[in-house]
Amino acid sequence: MYGLIRLARPKDWGKGIFILLPVPFALASGEGVLNLTSLVLGVLGFSLMSSAVYCYNDAQDAEADRLHPTKRNRPVASGEVSRKLAFSASLTLCLLSLALMLAVGSAKALLLTVGYAGANLVYSHYAKHIPPLDVFLLASFFMIRVFLGCVLVQTSPSNWLLLCSSTLALFLVLAKRRADLASGLGSDHRQSLAGYSVPFLDQAMSLTAGVAFLSYALYSLDAAVFLPGREFASLPFAAAGLLDYLRLAHVHGVGGSPVDTAFSEPSIMICGLGWATAVLWSLDLSA
Repeated sequence: MYGLIRLARPKDWGKGIFILLPVPFALASGEGVLNLTSLVLGVLGFSLMSSAVYCYNDAQDAEADRLHPTKRNRPVASGEVSRKLAFSASLTLCLLSLALMLAVGSAKALLLTVGYAGANLVYSHYAKHIPPLDVFLLASFFMIRVFLGCVLVQTSPSNWLLLCSSTLALFLVLAKRRADLASGLGSDHRQSLAGYSVPFLDQAMSLTAGVAFLSYALYSLDAAVFLPGREFASLPFAAAGLLDYLRLAHVHGVGGSPVDTAFSEPSIMICGLGWATAVLWSLDLSA
């Protein structure tokens, strides 16, 4: 049972923060409608689908994972859970996820969840071997979460949200690839790594981090959702978080898992909590 729980990676449900990103801004703009039941069911349903994907991928990639310094300890790669049981767990979690998304009562939410599962199948069997398609498809998984968040609060994503979240997603995925190279992995573990180098990834990370921060700063200046005088309250935390992530990636080679990095690095946690607090303090939620 413990192996199955580890296989589902409940800690990685933390990526669901991307589902919640649009919520406070949508509510402050007056365009969002908060239905707490639908929001909770949607987040839980999508989290179960992500666990179904993890179970499937771990069973599919068990041989390659045994060559990885940390992934070899995953339940299927280590032999703790059989491939057959992992596939069965994946199917069970997938059905539970679909049941919850049906309970949400939104066809768009259901389609996004099914699309996420389908895109992961494309990634697992094809796209993960092709640079830079692997990076863009991984980033799209974060963006599907953002779109789901907008659907759950019944609003359309703004151009600022799409620009900021997409470049942030690319930044996190590029850091993941950089961490793979920094740990000494090569094309024998993942074919796409032959198409990357550390200098290229360093430049790409700096570019995407800069665009993500600039777009967020311009949104803060342009949007009418902030209280007067508080528009830039969250910017220092956003800048500190991005710069610290870059520092950790360059100095310590971290970033292989954004969730692990967030939970293991106190400085990242402080920046994240500071940003969330500053956002809630600065938004006009009376709309």
